[in-house]
Amino acid sequence: MLVSYGGNQEDWEGLAAWGDEDMHRMVAYMRDLDAELRATGELLQSEGLSGPARAFVVRGSDDGPVVVDGPFTEAKEVIAGYWVVDVDSHERLLEIARKASACPGPGGTVLNQPIEVHPIMSAPDVDPQTLAPYRK
Repeated sequence: MLVSYGGNQEDWEGLAAWGDEDMHRMVAYMRDLDAELRATGELLQSEGLSGPARAFVVRGSDDGPVVVDGPFTEAKEVIAGYWVVDVDSHERLLEIARKASACPGPGGTVLNQPIEVHPIMSAPDVDPQTLAPYRK
C-alpha cells in the first residue's frame, strides 16, 4: 500500500487557493497514474480521502464509542489518499511511488510529496482449531 500525505489542516485549507488549472492538472495526473496502473493490472484499489476537517477518531469504551471530531490541528500530516498495488519487483514499487510523489502542484511545480509504503500482510495460515483457546 502506498500512502500519500497531504500536509496538515492548514495545508488542506491552502488547496482552496489553488486555481482551477492547478487543481485540474493535479487530478488529471492522479487519474493518469491510476489508468496506467489499471492497464498493467497492478492497481488493486485507490482512493483520495477527505481533509482533516471531515475526519474523526473512534475509540471503544465500556460506555460505547467515544468520537473525537477533526480537524486535528496537532497532526503534522494527514493521509490524502492511497494506492494498493500488486507488483513484481521492488524496483517497480519504487517507480510507482516516485510517480505518485511527483504530482504537480501550483504552476505545475512538482510537489515531491512523501509516499509511505506499507506491505500488506496476509493472515497466517493456521488451523482454526489452534485458535480455540483465544476465543471467548
